[in-house]
Amino acid sequence: MQKILLTIIISSFLFQPEKKETFNPVVVLELFTSQGCSSCPPADNLLNEVKTKYSDDEVIALSYHVDYWNYIGWRDPFSKKVFSDKQRKYGHKFNSSSIYTPQIVVNGKEHFVGSNKGIMKSKLNTYLSKSAVNMVELSNIKKDNAAISLNYKIEGVINKKTLRVALVINERITSIKRGENKNRTLKNSNIVVEEMFLNLDSKEGKLSLPIPDIVNQNDDLSIVAFVQTENLDITGGSQQKL
Repeated sequence: MQKILLTIIISSFLFQPEKKETFNPVVVLELFTSQGCSSCPPADNLLNEVKTKYSDDEVIALSYHVDYWNYIGWRDPFSKKVFSDKQRKYGHKFNSSSIYTPQIVVNGKEHFVGSNKGIMKSKLNTYLSKSAVNMVELSNIKKDNAAISLNYKIEGVINKKTLRVALVINERITSIKRGENKNRTLKNSNIVVEEMFLNLDSKEGKLSLPIPDIVNQNDDLSIVAFVQTENLDITGGSQQKL
């Protein structure tokens, strides 16, 4: 009888479900935008409002400038094909037949028109009530003329996950000479100008992110890092000003 009880106790211990760690909520907003799109400035302004209202620990607001509006007459200096390709991956995930601007993706899980203030408020309230399952700590950040180096440490399960690290310009004002926004002066915030991906096989490590030529000496910069699943869900992140 004692042997049976001991077996039950051991089996119960061995097959207990893994305890999932949780951390403070973090909302990552990815705005797909373009200086060549006349519908985008209200979304750019809304992203800046959100960035100003919430702390860096709560909301990470990013703008990715796509390149498929460049043919109209104005080449967005921040646009990259890789950002358009990123948006297409989300389109595939969301079973969308086409991609559009301005589009906001929230924590990689759902999307809406980026200028819709009502939906933005609702989604922020929803996701700020949900705990993150990963936490990212950045340290020993060093900047030289060519690159930014840093150490990272991740808490929580990292199996089959990727670390995304982005270099962000806090703000730029551009006078638009041609295209749909001709003769307008646009302000863009939290502009992603470089990004790298690292498949996670360790919770700690070092990396170096190149600084592209579009970055000026007087730009205010930030480093953003977050963890993403194979299904593009974002499970935690952080940002630090340089």
